[in-house]
Amino acid sequence: MKLLFSHITNNTNAKSAALEIYKAGLLDEYYTTIAVFPNSYWDYLSKIKGLSEIGRRRFDPVLEPYVKTSPLSEICRQIATKAGISSLINQDSGIFHIDEVSRRLDQKVARNLVKAQKRNVGGVYSFEDFAVQSFRRAKTLGVKNFYDLPIGYWRESHRLLTIEQEKWPEWASTLTGFNDSEKKLKQKDEELQLADAIFVASSFTAKTLKSYPGQLAPIHIIPYGFPTVTKKKKNYTQPSKTRRLKLLFVGGLTQRKGIANLFAAVETLEKHVELTIVGYKASENCKPLNEGLAKHNWIPTLSNDKVLELMRESDVLIFPSLFEGFGLVITEAMSQGTPVITTDRTAGPDIMTHNKDGWLVEAGSTEALKEQIENLLIDSKILSETSKEAIYTAENWTWEDYGQRLTETINKSF
Repeated sequence: MKLLFSHITNNTNAKSAALEIYKAGLLDEYYTTIAVFPNSYWDYLSKIKGLSEIGRRRFDPVLEPYVKTSPLSEICRQIATKAGISSLINQDSGIFHIDEVSRRLDQKVARNLVKAQKRNVGGVYSFEDFAVQSFRRAKTLGVKNFYDLPIGYWRESHRLLTIEQEKWPEWASTLTGFNDSEKKLKQKDEELQLADAIFVASSFTAKTLKSYPGQLAPIHIIPYGFPTVTKKKKNYTQPSKTRRLKLLFVGGLTQRKGIANLFAAVETLEKHVELTIVGYKASENCKPLNEGLAKHNWIPTLSNDKVLELMRESDVLIFPSLFEGFGLVITEAMSQGTPVITTDRTAGPDIMTHNKDGWLVEAGSTEALKEQIENLLIDSKILSETSKEAIYTAENWTWEDYGQRLTETINKSF
């Protein structure tokens, strides 16, 4: 049996899953919008100044015979976004809103299922918000639906983040997860209901599914793999009056990521720490966000290789997320020998051991976050040993390990 695979933007976990599914001999076709391969039209475009972001859609060349693209709607979405043509990309009626682009791609998968079934395709592998039409069609044909939920379930998200709205009202504009329409939320529930197997990357994501009002297919927790470990040795020097502890945050600048807690935690420690923040603003109208960014080193965007370089130059990555399906920046930092402080609502509890290769704090607790930073200021020598342990952990769970577990589970589910 083989699979049709689909994803609209081809993020790291989607491309890695598809590659491992291919290696296992399970991939029939991969449906997406834009795909960059060496010496292709998109490859040449990605080298033009101002178009480098296209390079993020780069695939392993071995997948080229399997990838089927539908680029037009996605190109229009990108142009409308950059040009600020809100009428084309607004959620209610924009013909190039990401939901509309996803719907068209999903329709294409659904239309091709009958032909694919004749090629021994027995399953569809798709992701949240991209799957409802192909899953409906698959059910009528007796084809299995494999569902990848990259972030926690929406009902639990609303419950937990409503608490944040009440706790940090000035940050409410950054909590954009409440913007989904009733129609979209119903679609999320239908996708889950149609799934024959559900894949999540953390125990936290699995836990959020307990809020689903009904029976679900088996849930499989398979953490994403670590990137290739750096060969560059990391040397820690003791913080002093002239050398502050270098803290780094990478992610969306929203209270879902706990950025308000981070600013509050370092407020009284600014003489002892240097905070660098990499990420886009979730809102231009959040006064405390703008004030916090003005106090620290803010970099709106960096290429992935530059992010990894910055991680190597930092002492600690702080990732205080309050609702996270995984948190790829955690594995990226650990692979560079940079230990991480994160929360119990990320993949941290699945991939690290507290006080060994990183540190876990209670989500939403500014005091716990501040206390952990202070502990490192008191005894920064622990950073060197924790860095070595982080590297060891990263070496022992690769994307290939993730792929092997994933494909074994898919085979057992047929």
